[in-house]
Order: sequence, then structure tokens, then C-alpha cells
Amino acid sequence: MSGAARRALVVRGGWEGHVPVPATELFIPHLVDSGFDVTVSEDLDVYRDHELLAGTDLIVQCWSMGRLTPEQSAGLVAAVHAGTGFAGWHGGIVGTFTDSKDYLRMVGGLFLFHPDEFLDYRVTVEREHADHPIMAGIADFDVHSEQYWMLTDGLSTVLASTVISDETAGHGGEPLGMPVVWTRRWGRGKLFFSAIGHRMADLEAPAVRTLTGRGLVWAAR
Repeated sequence: MSGAARRALVVRGGWEGHVPVPATELFIPHLVDSGFDVTVSEDLDVYRDHELLAGTDLIVQCWSMGRLTPEQSAGLVAAVHAGTGFAGWHGGIVGTFTDSKDYLRMVGGLFLFHPDEFLDYRVTVEREHADHPIMAGIADFDVHSEQYWMLTDGLSTVLASTVISDETAGHGGEPLGMPVVWTRRWGRGKLFFSAIGHRMADLEAPAVRTLTGRGLVWAAR
């Protein structure tokens, strides 16, 4: 007899420009196929439900330009620290909850800037992590979308990166390496993040869809 299904909570909402409903619906079948019972919430107060979060193995968040109350932030961060996985992409993770310092320390990044228009840029798989379960078999690939400049820290394991040119960013210096895909630990919890995912076409690109789907499952308890 197989064991009980793991539980995934999809939390979506915020700025509609990041298509939170279609974007998360793209990955829900993958979660179901991977053995998760999936619950969807469009209310951030779900982060105050300590009993629900304690029984949740994975939170997938797609909520851009939002704000957490202190109670919501504390509930989410405590759940991840206790072992609940946390995963997502683009502004739904690093372009939101900017006044919640504990949340930002947990996810390890904050969106700062991207040029007004979409760009063609190369995503390079970090060679020392080419065999990581999220990246295995994925070669370097090109993206035509927003190129995120973020503030990050050294606690994350960077699985893939890009280079922001001076021409693009206008910072008056050498080209700037920037992480695109990372994982990290927060207490007993695992986190996955990919900077790619402004629109459905970004997420539907084969390499992006593959690594994102893998990353969600990898982050789970």
C-alpha cells in the first residue's frame, strides 16, 4: 500500500500582470502527478493557519506586489523553518512583501530592476551543479523576457545564472553576473526560486517548464 499523499498549498494573487491563476494552473497537474493533494488559496490569511501549514509539505507562491501582515509573515516563516517547502518564480517570490524583512531573509532575494523591454539573454547552468536533480540534462538556454537584477545573499546555492551587460543596466562598470535559479535552506525547510516567469510563454518554454516543475517537487518536505 502506498503512503499518504503529500500536501501542497498553492497561494496565488496580487498583481494580475504576472498571471497568477494561469501560471499556477500550469503546474498543478504536475504536482498531482507527483503525488500531492493540492489546495489553492487566494487569501494571504492562509499563512495564519498554523495547523494547516504544519500539515503542508510544500507551499507554491505566486503573489506579486503584495503585503504581509506581521502575523501572516510570522506564520509563513515559522512553517518553512519547521520543514514546509517553499517554491515559486519571478515577482511572485522576490517582487512582493518588500516590507517584511523576515520573509525577504528567508527567500534570499529582492527584485530591484529590469529594462523596460524584453531582452534576449543566455541562462548558464552552473557546471558544479549540472547534475542537481533540478538541472540534470538541461543545457544552457536562451530566454526572451525580463532580465531581473536582484539583491541576493550568499546562503543560496545558485544553479543557473546570467550576465547583465553594462549596456543593458547602465551601471557604468563590468558585466554583472546575476543568479537566475537558486535553492536554499531555511531551518528544516527547503526553498526553490527561478527568476523566469513574467508571462505564460516564459513558463511554457521547455527548459523553464522542466526546471520549474522539478524545483517545486524538490522543495517539498
